[in-house]
Amino acid sequence: MTTPPAPPPVDVILPCLNEAEALPWVLARIPPGWRALVVDNGSTDGSADVARALGARVVHEPRRGFGAACHAGLVAATADIVCFCDCDASLDPSLLIPFVREVRDGESDLVLGRRRPEGRSAWPVHARAGNLALARLLRRRTGLRLHDLGPLRAARREPLLALGLTDRRSGYPLQMVVRAADAEWRITEHDVPYLPRTGSSKVTGTWLGTWQAVRDMSRVLAQPAPPAQPDVQAQDSAPAARGGTPR
Repeated sequence: MTTPPAPPPVDVILPCLNEAEALPWVLARIPPGWRALVVDNGSTDGSADVARALGARVVHEPRRGFGAACHAGLVAATADIVCFCDCDASLDPSLLIPFVREVRDGESDLVLGRRRPEGRSAWPVHARAGNLALARLLRRRTGLRLHDLGPLRAARREPLLALGLTDRRSGYPLQMVVRAADAEWRITEHDVPYLPRTGSSKVTGTWLGTWQAVRDMSRVLAQPAPPAQPDVQAQDSAPAARGGTPR
């Protein structure tokens, strides 16, 4: 009996800044056959050594910033489909399996996870308020009916690179969605549990961090749409995030 070929590999990009404590939990939940790509963004707690010892590929990005780490991972990845996931154990990377299937089957071009907090400590009130405000501004800017701009997501690597993402701070995840919407990608959103993170938060755990993230993302929303590029184009069936209304 002929054994069916294994599916193509998937690269999971994990931006990392001092996450040595969370890495074992996160890396243990990378789906079999997928590759973990930990982007160390200047950790001082030995995160890179922990990741390497657990079998992950480690990329070093000296320029500090969430977007800088994410984009360094995107450039370093080699799989056709790439995923993004936080490295603080707040999100389970195994939840990306149906996301990848949806991209691979051609049902969506970008799949996002809508965070559903498990307990009050998982997502501070000020962070939820900032996220909600940005989602409303995003809807006004693009028409997308999204509820969250969370970091758990999947898409094809080459079209992502073709979006020409330039933000290297907290605005990177939003810029990805905005430019994908401008390119008429099919964007969908699915609920995922959001757990209390391991360790201290660098962004949403503080009012200052949340304000800086909102400022970065507001700047992204103010940017004009770039000239059309030969990226992934929308098909006749509109995305669930657009409410099923063809453009």
